[in-house]
Amino acid sequence: MIKRLIKRVFGKAAPVRVVGAAHVIPFDEHKVSSDGISYGAKRVTDGLQAAGFQAFVVGGAVRDLLLNRQPKDFDVATDATPEEVKRVFRRARIIGRRFRLVHVMFGEETVEVSTFRRAIDAEDAETDEHGRILRDNEFGDQKQDAARRDFTANALFYDPATQEIFDYHHGYEDVRANTLRMIGDPEVRYREDPVRMLRAVRLSAKLGMKLDPSTAAPISKMKELLSNVPEARLFDEMLKLLLSGQALPCVKKLRAMELHHGMLPMLDVILEQPMGEKFVMLALQNTDQRIAEEKPVSPAFLFAALLWHEVLAAWKTRQEAGEKPIGAMHAAMDEVLERQRAQLAIPRRYDTVMKELWLLQPRFEQRGGQRPIRLLALPRFRAAYDFLLLRCQSGEVEEELGTWWEEFQHANDERRAEMLLPDTGGPKKRRRRTKKPGAAAQSELPIE
Repeated sequence: MIKRLIKRVFGKAAPVRVVGAAHVIPFDEHKVSSDGISYGAKRVTDGLQAAGFQAFVVGGAVRDLLLNRQPKDFDVATDATPEEVKRVFRRARIIGRRFRLVHVMFGEETVEVSTFRRAIDAEDAETDEHGRILRDNEFGDQKQDAARRDFTANALFYDPATQEIFDYHHGYEDVRANTLRMIGDPEVRYREDPVRMLRAVRLSAKLGMKLDPSTAAPISKMKELLSNVPEARLFDEMLKLLLSGQALPCVKKLRAMELHHGMLPMLDVILEQPMGEKFVMLALQNTDQRIAEEKPVSPAFLFAALLWHEVLAAWKTRQEAGEKPIGAMHAAMDEVLERQRAQLAIPRRYDTVMKELWLLQPRFEQRGGQRPIRLLALPRFRAAYDFLLLRCQSGEVEEELGTWWEEFQHANDERRAEMLLPDTGGPKKRRRRTKKPGAAAQSELPIE
């Protein structure tokens, strides 16, 4: 009672205690209630602690709760081995090869549980010629696990049972100061894993946090290390960035820090084109808006938008060289995709959708005969129409074209017939006809 009265009068928070190397921050100080932890994460931490293990909600979820954001998911870190975790929970499975994790399932929620890891000393770690660590997955304790994480804001451990936060690197202070800071020497950490440079840009843009000067300074001189990162990892990081809900500020920050060459090498070329830049920015803004409205987004649609003006340029070049439009378009698409794939591993599973979106664009110009009706019936029409609207907004094509298709798709049959323009599809090919022997008076029939 007296302590509460003193706190009310003088505004003092409960004291922060020190346990080993960790500052333990009480609920009265940080105000993050366990009510914000998901059902599954609480079940996992409660179950592991009841079995005699340490267990904490860790990483981005704790950071987001401190920032008053709703975490996308909740991860748990523990001193229990994967086999011990699996014995505690009936619906659990061990995954991974390099470092085994456990997925514990509660209905539709899956909680990822990792065993504390430690960073291996540089002389003992397996690295490549550039210093990038290839293998360092060994079990450790909580302090070691905190040290091997990338940013101080991601190295916070929350105990739902006590509602305390364990902080080894002053991450709590950094979150309160809205600062993203690398743990350890940034140059060493970037050399160990160059993708951390991209993560620094993505997280700072996504969370609206400023990069600590010592964290930002080495990026410009170390960006070439990104060329040594496996293509699949670059693609994964690119996808996280573009689907972060803050793609537009992320790309702007990438360009400001001259990092875009390491992710989408052709993005620089696209952004140098006045119309191409506006189109790309509109596509990113549209994606961010859809994510904010919790609408589905398609990576294939976004990649198609990023590469569209490269396809247009290649298509024009081939037509000027004398190739027919349809053949030139197919060749241009393949050329651009192969060139891009050499730098960034866009999975081939996206190719079909991207090509369909591109191929349908010229067909929107055809507004006579039965062509518009047939276009409406295609499964990919709606996505292609959304793509067309971006082209209209960027000034690539007239706004009137998008307005016409907006009305046409919602009109009744009578109004559609009125809206159709004169058919300019060119002269129709005549079918060869022949007369049947002995039937001179019979009209000519088409050869089947």
